[in-house]
Amino acid sequence: MDKYYLNAEKTALLLIDIQEKMLPAIYQKETLLKPTKTLITTAEVFKLPVLVTEQYPQGLGATIPELKVRLDQVKANFWAKTSFSACLPEIMKQILNHKIDTILIAGIESHVCVFQTTRDLLRDNYNVHIVADAVGSRDPENKKIALQLMAEMGAVITNSETVAFDLLKDAKAEQFKVISNALK
Repeated sequence: MDKYYLNAEKTALLLIDIQEKMLPAIYQKETLLKPTKTLITTAEVFKLPVLVTEQYPQGLGATIPELKVRLDQVKANFWAKTSFSACLPEIMKQILNHKIDTILIAGIESHVCVFQTTRDLLRDNYNVHIVADAVGSRDPENKKIALQLMAEMGAVITNSETVAFDLLKDAKAEQFKVISNALK
């Protein structure tokens, strides 16, 4: 039951491969950006570590500029990768160093890199929350199947607004106004 509760002190945000040459092919790509920005703001407000991967950036480009600016502002850490799983030794070391037990995942593609990363994190006994409105695939059916598979494996399927308010806990919290504005 604890896997459903978010604790800012033990949670990190992992953004997977939202890159210049990959994003244009994603089904309803424009709907991914607002929830992803909300997650970045949420991470900033609650001081969550932000980890970002880029799949073969020499060929697929860097993280899209629209997000890169915000990610630089929150001092996100970036890693290039060629493996589909984002569970690189350097990333796992950072997760361990921050004493993280819960990973919020957003990015592309749902059925490849997001799926394989989720599977690896669950195998290593991490709580994984897939932010469904901030993940995508080229084919919507692939996203649907990936979300179902990840849920069956034990991941929590959620959305950006649920994440923000779960971390917030109370409308009287000092971060309420920032979170509320990010959701508009």
